Amino acid sequence: MSAARSVLIFPMAAVLAAGDEIRLLFTGDILLARGVRARIERTGRSPFEPFTGLFRRAAFVAGNFEGVFGPSEECGAPVRMCFATPPAFARLLGLAGFRAVSLENNHSGDLGSTHWDNTRRILRAAGLIPLDFEGSPHFANLGEVTVSLIAFNRVPGRSRATVAVPSVELAQKLRLARRLSHLVVVFVHWGREYEPGPNSSQKQAASWMVRHGADVIIGHHPHVVQPPECLENRPVFYSLGNFVFDQRDPATKLGMIADLGIAQGRLRARALATRIPPGSPFPQPAGEHEQATAMLAGCTVELGSPMRAGDWELRAESRASGVLLQGRHASGEQWESPALPLAAIEAAPLAGPGTETLLLTLERRHSPLDGERGPRPYVYRITRRGLVPLWRGSGLAWPLADGALLDDGTLCALHRTDSFLAPDASAPAARVAAYRWNGFGFSQPGNPELEQNCRILFER
Repeated sequence: MSAARSVLIFPMAAVLAAGDEIRLLFTGDILLARGVRARIERTGRSPFEPFTGLFRRAAFVAGNFEGVFGPSEECGAPVRMCFATPPAFARLLGLAGFRAVSLENNHSGDLGSTHWDNTRRILRAAGLIPLDFEGSPHFANLGEVTVSLIAFNRVPGRSRATVAVPSVELAQKLRLARRLSHLVVVFVHWGREYEPGPNSSQKQAASWMVRHGADVIIGHHPHVVQPPECLENRPVFYSLGNFVFDQRDPATKLGMIADLGIAQGRLRARALATRIPPGSPFPQPAGEHEQATAMLAGCTVELGSPMRAGDWELRAESRASGVLLQGRHASGEQWESPALPLAAIEAAPLAGPGTETLLLTLERRHSPLDGERGPRPYVYRITRRGLVPLWRGSGLAWPLADGALLDDGTLCALHRTDSFLAPDASAPAARVAAYRWNGFGFSQPGNPELEQNCRILFER
């Protein structure tokens, strides 16, 4: 039975008129608690009013939401550093023109896991995309351009985990984003507060992310602007500073908006300046940030191409329940899959050169074999009606952390060091094995050369 439903897909409406630039805007830290909350409640005004026209003309606007929706009465000490925000304020973000906000920061866990989940539901109800690491990459189709966004946090907070750089899971998410989108944007909470420039840890992490597929890096947390740079022809905004905040130091009142434009297969990067005037936490536009724009003048990113599987081009679009795949054939035929819990995707002649191109996916699913929700390998045939599953399950030798294909179709598996008999989800990912497709599943050829090639693949 087919794992996809055959549908008629109408062409997606262009975000802007043909030939126009697709514009993406990213802001720094947004606080809607504490002094900002008091100002909103006293004046009845939105802090975003001066930017509404700009934001609504853009194709996509995102920012870093510092806080969580819930009652301030549940804040633990120190109360001043607990950013509990009234749920009604989510509407202000939507009305201003935001499409998404990142929840990956050191304050999103201020009220615990229950309010973290509630915050995501509240944002979705307001028409906003909650960006978090578990749901990354998020795929957004802007006309004929697919943009993927990966959000993660490097700063310890009350209850939210941090993500290491490098890490297996982050590399996997970058690879999936690269496979299925034209542009990969990373939204990262990092660095040290109030430092005017990036530290060595930020620079090393940025270099690693660019090598693993990031096209643009958007940073926040220091609460002050850190100068951007062009790293291997990729724009890196180390810190956009504050957008809406109630801090008093003069440096914290200057912010930056990353202004990205896509046209004719390329992305250009500029920067806009913002300023929070004395006596108010609400920002004002301050024109172009000429110094930052000059630093990014040579950064022109060539857009990537979504992956092909035989005669099919594959596109992706995120849903709350997973990633929806769209297949497009040169003949004009199209299909759409159900939403899948994708962790990775590859296409290759799994049975060897000259054989049929098949689709290998890793999907995060629960299995009774180990009682975990983890990455499971699936194999699909691509037909004119969609995806037809040929194999699904956990039938490899050990619990899986990641998987990728060599050019000859060999499945390289990065296994954890535990076993299905004694599963331990915290076990490190350190055991590499090579597998070949036999038409009914995967078997180990016992080829030392293939295993060495797999080790090299995971060491990149």
